[in-house]
Amino acid sequence: MVLPRRNVLGLGGLAALSALLPSCASTLPEPDVTAAGFGEDGEGVVRLWCRAATVVGVRQTVDAFNASQDRVRVEVTPVLDGQYVTKLATAVRGGNVPDVVDIDDINSMPFIYRDSFTDLTPLVQQLEFADRLNPGQLGLATREGRTYGVPYIADNSALFYNTELLERAGVDPADATADLDGMLAAARAVGELGESTHGLSIDGNAAGILGFVVQPHVWAAGERTVVGEVGSQRGDIAGNDAVRRTFELYRTLWAEGLMPRANFSGDGARWGAAFTAGTVALFPANFSVAVLSADPEMRAKTGVALLPGPDGGRATFAGGDNLCIPRGAANASAAWQFVKFALDLPQQTNLPAGGYIPVRSDAATEEYRATYPLAVAPLEQIEEAYAPVTLAYNLLFNQQDSPWIAAFRRAVFDGDVDAALAEGQEGFDRVLEQAQL
Repeated sequence: MVLPRRNVLGLGGLAALSALLPSCASTLPEPDVTAAGFGEDGEGVVRLWCRAATVVGVRQTVDAFNASQDRVRVEVTPVLDGQYVTKLATAVRGGNVPDVVDIDDINSMPFIYRDSFTDLTPLVQQLEFADRLNPGQLGLATREGRTYGVPYIADNSALFYNTELLERAGVDPADATADLDGMLAAARAVGELGESTHGLSIDGNAAGILGFVVQPHVWAAGERTVVGEVGSQRGDIAGNDAVRRTFELYRTLWAEGLMPRANFSGDGARWGAAFTAGTVALFPANFSVAVLSADPEMRAKTGVALLPGPDGGRATFAGGDNLCIPRGAANASAAWQFVKFALDLPQQTNLPAGGYIPVRSDAATEEYRATYPLAVAPLEQIEEAYAPVTLAYNLLFNQQDSPWIAAFRRAVFDGDVDAALAEGQEGFDRVLEQAQL
């Protein structure tokens, strides 16, 4: 099974970056991306750092690129996810950076705000498909209207469902995925089928997973958990009706026994096992865990919709990786040549084979739809992809002592929603006040 990436990102990335990079702007030279022939006539070796969690997909693209021409050779260095931020920050400070980095999009922001990445705005504007790129991921590579990276692979959250269980329970999938009331009604109906089935499953002790699959319910309502511009942000938890109603949904599911008891301690190690075994009706997850980990029989009875809000709407977490060129890159021109290749449709439309979603909406060709029907929804509604633009995401959501998991567990498992919201607000504001650069 593919390691659930949202569960392995419990790192203090911001703290590491703040300690290792100087407080002033980067002194490394910025490549001239407007120079004649930039990204067209590159040659030599391109050093690429990628996250260990995505190395299989990256190598697939690299191998295809290296085989497509003989002037540029890309060499891949995988870096453990838990060490990536620190290692890259050390490289920036030491002035010995790779030519291009495949970096978790959430972790792009601190480097951008430290002036560590090259401004790629003119190059991105020249891409004929620029308006089809995942807007949520692109937002995580943008500062003050300038673009410092491009999306490469997407990792989107969605609500997967077992069509067979819903049919047995007499529930229309459209109703079950329309809003939070529909989810609850479906879970109750499935719960009546017997003790061996459950309405919904979520790993309730995995911080990264909870940020990945629970927040979109809030965003689908047009609300945010982090508000304000970087530098003066605050949390919006205590008075957020969408957060309250989302927590109340999961509290009700837990209190009524509609979630497996193992959800209380679920830490991501067996994320999705109950769903792929066919005993759970609704499963907020990603394509890799819900689909690639399932056998063909289970895939045939799996449906998918983006996550709904309390009263409807849709949203998905704009997870995935961005490709960025660090300032000081020795072979930036050839690096951009590789980036363009990685964004071409032949490479993009093959991403689901490795568990990821394309970053281009026009990748949803007829052939793609026929081959990967359960990887179409995030592309059809790509404008609903979002993730908070903040320097403190890991501290707020991914770390096991983060305020988001603490608030979720107090509301859902302890049943104290009011106290959870108040505690969450205090925790968010404390982190955001301390984490501004």
